[in-house]
Amino acid sequence: MASSTIVKIMSDKITPSMGLKTLLKISNVILLPLIGMVVFVALWAAVANNLETSLGKFPGPVAVLEQAVVLVEEHQAQAEKEAAFYERQELRNADRMAKDPSYEPNIRAFTGVPTFFDQIWTSLYTVGVGFFFASLIAVPLGIMCGLSKSAYAAINPLIQLFKPISPLAWLPLVTMVVSAVYVSDDPFFAKSFVTSAVTVALCCLWPTLINTAVGVSSVDSDLLNVSKVLRLNTWVHIQKIILPSSIPMIFTGLRLSLGIGWMVLIAAEMLAQNPGLGKFVWDEFQNGSSQSLARIMVAVLTIGIIGFALDRLMLSLQKSVSWDKSVNLR
Repeated sequence: MASSTIVKIMSDKITPSMGLKTLLKISNVILLPLIGMVVFVALWAAVANNLETSLGKFPGPVAVLEQAVVLVEEHQAQAEKEAAFYERQELRNADRMAKDPSYEPNIRAFTGVPTFFDQIWTSLYTVGVGFFFASLIAVPLGIMCGLSKSAYAAINPLIQLFKPISPLAWLPLVTMVVSAVYVSDDPFFAKSFVTSAVTVALCCLWPTLINTAVGVSSVDSDLLNVSKVLRLNTWVHIQKIILPSSIPMIFTGLRLSLGIGWMVLIAAEMLAQNPGLGKFVWDEFQNGSSQSLARIMVAVLTIGIIGFALDRLMLSLQKSVSWDKSVNLR
């Protein structure tokens, strides 16, 4: 009797409109994106079959997938070589120490050619460092500009002056400055890494700074009045009132900055021949083999996928720190 009553109640709650809404939601989340991807792949394959280049036919989805598998196999083969290299050194050092206990073992670093996955890690690490330092400067500066009209009036001309500058213009200047300032016989970081990271940081600053300033200056006046009534000191006022209210705008700036930084990094690596995905693309273009275009397409798709993943990561982080847990992950 009780079970039949529960079934009846549930059936009363499940209406046709609810079923239609669920179907539409599934369609928007799964079906429509899948249709879009199928159409894109079909158009790509059709265009590739009819497009001739100086290196042969433009690579279609099948050729790109084949080269993706080849790149994975190359990485695995290189990893095996690296493991064997260090294993041989350990055996050699163990044998030497057995004969001479006073011998101090010396491990040489593996100097093999970086694989595609090594280049991915290098690019991610570089953009992460550049983005971190840019955010470390832009967020406090944006808060200061949002809180003080005088500070905003002083800094705004600099923002408008430097914001439109292309990373291609910054790169030679940064390269020269790093070469002149960062001088060491045994540098902790390679100059190419420092150059790329500084270039990324310079281009990441402005979206975060501007959006933070706008978010801070747009805090609800009622909240500001509450802060005055409670006589909160400056730090508590920023911590309890300003930051929670301006989180959405700050993260909008951070998302824009990270996207710009990722694009800037790839261009910088191509032009300056710094290690990373950009250099991989340029090296394959210069190689000019019949597989080069397909390998470049693998890199291009990888760059897009990583950019999308970084954006999703920032959205998830925004939701985790925001007071409003209903933030849409779009």
